[in-house]
Amino acid sequence: MSADDLYNISKSIKQDDKFVITCRTLIQVKQMKKRVVLCFPVTNEQVAELDACSDDIEVVNAGQAGIADEILNADIFVGHAKVPMPWQEVVRQGRLKWIQSSAAGLDHCLKPEVIESEIIVSSVSGLFANQVAEQTMALLFGIYRSALTFFRAYEKREFVRRPTMDFHGQTVGIIGFGGNGRRIAEVLAPWGNRILATDKYPWDKPEYVEKLVGADRLNEILPEIDCMILCVPLNDETQGMIQRDILTRMKPGSIIINVSRGPVINESDLIDALHSGHLAGAGLDVVEVEPLHPTSPLWTMDNVIISPHVGAQSKYRVPDTIRFTGQNIQRYLRGEEPLNVVDKNLGYPERKKPCV
Repeated sequence: MSADDLYNISKSIKQDDKFVITCRTLIQVKQMKKRVVLCFPVTNEQVAELDACSDDIEVVNAGQAGIADEILNADIFVGHAKVPMPWQEVVRQGRLKWIQSSAAGLDHCLKPEVIESEIIVSSVSGLFANQVAEQTMALLFGIYRSALTFFRAYEKREFVRRPTMDFHGQTVGIIGFGGNGRRIAEVLAPWGNRILATDKYPWDKPEYVEKLVGADRLNEILPEIDCMILCVPLNDETQGMIQRDILTRMKPGSIIINVSRGPVINESDLIDALHSGHLAGAGLDVVEVEPLHPTSPLWTMDNVIISPHVGAQSKYRVPDTIRFTGQNIQRYLRGEEPLNVVDKNLGYPERKKPCV
């Protein structure tokens, strides 16, 4: 029975005041529930699990096909829309109060109208740091140990020794030291390599990181870096930040690993640096335009390894996201700030400077 049905019944009954009050109470309870609209690949069981986290929510699984319409009826949006979205209308309407992204990157929802609005935006930053670190290691060692060269030889059944590079003794520069960058540094630490890092919030330096400097001081550490690992979010400050000038200042024979967002690198400049031999290789989980065009020279380079944006992929991804979202919804309904609320102008959570 719908709220409208209950309302009509309450109007038609004149004598039984108690019943009328009960119906009106049911209507109020229904109206008080927050409508949570989902748009990421979930099962019916996972929808039910999220719905069970609170009696004060109603969960709707819109999917990519329905999200553009359902977002207009949402109090809370959870997911990652990959279709055109009516953000101007959403903001103008004023119903949506909170976006919980199912991804760490927020370029899918941080549009100018959302940034300027009062809508809260939170991410799953760091939730899949283990997986991103694993993907980073796969790309990194694939480049250093010439995995692609040997795989192509394997396909031809050529059992021939070819040159490899050594990771031991190399200086690693992690650009973007948030949840993913810190986990990558932690995983690399036992190898004994020098680790340098840059970040918008250059504090809380772990002991195994030799130097952590502000994001605006990248040029200071460039001449020292043998292996650059990109972990920055995509925003106005980072789009195209790795371009010809930066690449030229990198050490000859250095490599780049990108597990952040493709447009952080100017792809044409990267291709030139690889062709010239100035860069020894690149491991790319992301590219400037996805999917990578079949005619891109990157496909045929023996010193480039490409994976199709699977850095955060895991069999636990959706269950972990559901659990995290449920906890965050409970916080929100208690009037607390959700975890991982981002600075919408930057695209990631602010790291508070520790008190001294």
